[in-house]
Amino acid sequence: AGIGKCVALDLARRNARTILACRSRERGQAAVEEIRVATGNPAVLLRLLDTSSLASVRAFAQAVLREEKRLDVLVNNAGVTGLPFTITPEGLEQTFATNYLGPFLLTNLLLG
Repeated sequence: AGIGKCVALDLARRNARTILACRSRERGQAAVEEIRVATGNPAVLLRLLDTSSLASVRAFAQAVLREEKRLDVLVNNAGVTGLPFTITPEGLEQTFATNYLGPFLLTNLLLG
């Protein structure tokens, strides 16, 4: 939803192979279908990613590096605000992990 969905829609309109990295399979798949219909671009894909989980970030990056020939653009758009103080299973503060650590790790893993 929001900025991320708008960016994905614009990239798909430009006929780019577009990967939506979403926490929710249901919401992500709905966005994929909506973007495919709006753009006529069948190369809009869903991959699950939770940037608050470094294990999820590592698995996502590994899959992208394995499945994709190249990556031209990365848009780090995940973010949360206003959450109660929560520690992730990996021992990290959830907002910091989601907004900073996960995207930083993802970017570095995809640089190759």
